[in-house]
Amino acid sequence: MDREDLPNLMAFAVIVEEGGFRSAAAKLNISSSALSHSLRKLESKIGVPLLRRTTRSISLTEAGADLLRRLRPAFEEIDSGLEELAGRRDRIVGTVRINAHRNALLMLILPKLRSLKERYPDLKLEIVVDDGLSDIVATGCDIGVRTGKLLAKDMIAVRISNDYRTAIIAARSYLETNSPPQKPEDLDGHSCIGYRLVTTGVLAPWRLSNEGHTITVAIEPNLILNDMDMAVRAAAYGLGLAYVHRDAVADRIAAGEFVEVLQDWACEISADYLYYPSRRTVSPGMRAVIDHLRQVENL
Repeated sequence: MDREDLPNLMAFAVIVEEGGFRSAAAKLNISSSALSHSLRKLESKIGVPLLRRTTRSISLTEAGADLLRRLRPAFEEIDSGLEELAGRRDRIVGTVRINAHRNALLMLILPKLRSLKERYPDLKLEIVVDDGLSDIVATGCDIGVRTGKLLAKDMIAVRISNDYRTAIIAARSYLETNSPPQKPEDLDGHSCIGYRLVTTGVLAPWRLSNEGHTITVAIEPNLILNDMDMAVRAAAYGLGLAYVHRDAVADRIAAGEFVEVLQDWACEISADYLYYPSRRTVSPGMRAVIDHLRQVENL
C-alpha cells in the first residue's frame, strides 16, 4: 500500500458514511473537488468503480461494498488504539527500563518500589543491574543511575541521593587473627579484597581522607572481584578488608557483623544521579519514576 492510499481509503469511507460528497468534504475540511479527486485515484488504482453517483445520491457498487466491509474493522481498530493512547494522558501505563549500579538499586530504588507500584499500579519496570558505564540508549534503557562524576555531559541529570562516605570493613572473625590497621600504611600488612572496575578493567584504588588531606592507596589485594556485592560477601567470610560505600553496609556494621576500621580516614563520594538523554523523550511513566525517585530528604 502506498502512503497516499490511506487518506484515499478514508475519504471513500467518509463519503459513504456521510451519504454524499458535500457533507464528507465539510467533515474532512477539504473541497468537494479534492475529495472527488481522491476517490477517482482510488478507483483508478483498484481498476473498478466503488460508487454509483448521480446529482442527488450515491450508492455502493458490489466492489465498493466489499471494500467497505474490509475497511470498517480496520478503521475501528485504529480509532480504538488512538482512544487508548489518549487515555494514557490520564493514567500512567507502559514499561520504564532503568539501568542502575548495584548500590543505587539496593539503597535508592528497591526501597521505593512498593510505594511507586501502589501509586501507579499499571506501570511496569524493568531494571538492569550494571556496575559498568553502559550507554543506556544502546542498551534500550530509558533511565540510568550513576554517581555524578561518571555522568556523560550530554545527559539531563537529577540528583537522587546525598553524598556518600566510604568505609573499610572487616568481619570480626578476620580481626580475631589480625590487628586492626591504625594508619593507612598498616594496610600493607593486611589481606585486602580488591574491586576491578567492570568498564575499564582497572583495579579500583582506595581513596582515604583525613582533615582535608587525601591520599590514594594502591593496595595489593589477595582477592579481586568485579562485583561489589561479592566483595562484601567475601569480607563477611573473613577473607580480608573491603573498601565499600558505608551506607550499603551501615545496618550490618550496627548489627556487629562488620567492624569499621580507619574511620578517621573515610572519604566522601559523589551523590547518585538519575539521568536520561532528552526532555523530549520523557514519557508519563518516565516522569512518574523520575519524580518518585528524586524525593530525597536533606538534599
